[in-house]
Amino acid sequence: MAIIPYDLVVIGGGPAGYVGAIRAAQLGKRVAVVEKERAGGTCLNWGCIPTKSLLRNAELYSLMQQHAGDFGLTFAELNYDWTKVIGRSRKVADKLAGGIEFLLKKNKIDYILGEATIPKSGQVAVVQKDGITAQLAAPKILITTGVTTREMPGLPMNGTSVIGSRQAMTLVSQPQEMIIIGAGAIGIEFAYFFNSFGTKVTVIEMMPHILPIEDTEVSVALEKALTKKGITFLTGTKVEHAEANSKGVAVTVSGKKNETLGADIALIAIGVTPLLPKRDGGVEFKLDSKGYLYVNDKYETSVSGVYGAGDIIGPPWLAHVASWESVQAVEGMFGKCKPQRSRVFPGCTYCQPQVASVGLTERAAKEKGMTVKVGKFPFQASGKAQAMGETDGFVKLLFNEPHGEIVGAHIIGSEATEMIAELGLAITLEATYEDISSTIHAHLTLSEAIMEATEAAHGSAIHI
Repeated sequence: MAIIPYDLVVIGGGPAGYVGAIRAAQLGKRVAVVEKERAGGTCLNWGCIPTKSLLRNAELYSLMQQHAGDFGLTFAELNYDWTKVIGRSRKVADKLAGGIEFLLKKNKIDYILGEATIPKSGQVAVVQKDGITAQLAAPKILITTGVTTREMPGLPMNGTSVIGSRQAMTLVSQPQEMIIIGAGAIGIEFAYFFNSFGTKVTVIEMMPHILPIEDTEVSVALEKALTKKGITFLTGTKVEHAEANSKGVAVTVSGKKNETLGADIALIAIGVTPLLPKRDGGVEFKLDSKGYLYVNDKYETSVSGVYGAGDIIGPPWLAHVASWESVQAVEGMFGKCKPQRSRVFPGCTYCQPQVASVGLTERAAKEKGMTVKVGKFPFQASGKAQAMGETDGFVKLLFNEPHGEIVGAHIIGSEATEMIAELGLAITLEATYEDISSTIHAHLTLSEAIMEATEAAHGSAIHI
């Protein structure tokens, strides 16, 4: 069988893979992308994008159900079609996946559906959907195979009563009761979605607070807001025993309460595990202490000429970080830059109120021995938030002393995930509180809260 030559073969067509491939094509390289399922990877097909579609449905339904009267709106009856709610998210994902395939074609990238192995450095074997094996050769190979939901010991997923996030977004019927194990971003987003449509949701989290990596004040505020919506949170709680059958689950917990909980479905959201390339007698890669693909400061693995980027090389497991890393890896391998590792990146949770952050938490700053001034501004005091009827939350900013550069930003509230980009840029540029406070923010906007929080750090906020 003929061996097809390339400058770069990318294994995995998600946010790291297709972005890295396009960048290489822009550099004039001949590129192939090997994808096992569909272009766009987990993020586009089973993660970021379809979940945000579901959350938008939940946001609108919840707004009309709970606050229509506040806006002077009345209607005889408010209903929803569960099949159409789920179907809309699949249509959005399908449309955008087709868009990625178009981008690959536009950039003259060969898109190969199949499962890849790396027999040795410089070679890739692909078992295609039709069973025929294609042999590819390239001096550079980029692995971007990502991660998958981590199973919970003692409660294996069965696809019906014990599920992961992928199954959660395509449930044929809505569960009456759901237990979610894990209160990170995935667990919280699904808790908000199902609760909004009336499912009784209980969230179990081992750590003292939900969204454990976020600033503690933000986590506490979000738990309070979501509890008001009817979600039950069991923080500082451990699963001791669990049983499941086709009809439901029973979960015994210990912590603030020792009890056994029952539900139709348990959603496992305790983290992810790496999707390493199949070996089948191929090369063996060095892994880090947690089982992720080890790469050096050039994103190169222990095998010469083979690189890794995105979730497969470890946290923070964010699509935007994966895309950024793959561009760094590609530009580095072809001599266009000295690759960097991500240091400043936003994290976002898309429930309502939204949560977004970048840089250090107040907790982390103290652990580093830093002296910081903290500025907070509540959306209750924001004219735009009042006009929108979305007054939950606040902006919290951290400024390092003695120079006053911003080192952390945390927002909980409406459109927090859109507002955080300004603060990421500020941290990247080492902007000081004078830089931010002297930047005129448009009135009437939510982003005025950023200026006010900056001024609050130095006792000069006008509207609080």
